[in-house]
Amino acid sequence: MTKSELIAFLADRHNTLSRQDLDDAVKLMLQHMTDTLAAGHRIEIRGFGSFSLHARPARIGRNPRTGEPVALPARRATYVRPGKELRERVNAQAA
Repeated sequence: MTKSELIAFLADRHNTLSRQDLDDAVKLMLQHMTDTLAAGHRIEIRGFGSFSLHARPARIGRNPRTGEPVALPARRATYVRPGKELRERVNAQAA
């Protein structure tokens, strides 16, 4: 599902709200989540999952084309851990 598909879905379900209001609400929510993660904080949405950052240390990698060593800097990676309800629903549909 893309952001525009989410907005269209919400617009179909909530006829009293304008599409522009829903667009603004989704953008604001995603922006706040992005800002929260960028500040190094954790996000938890009960039933859906949690978003956190994991630190990746600097390391020496290899250029796959030439095999030459390449220095890779330390970085933070976003980690998503699904909640119990989400995990159960996904696994139930897969069975």
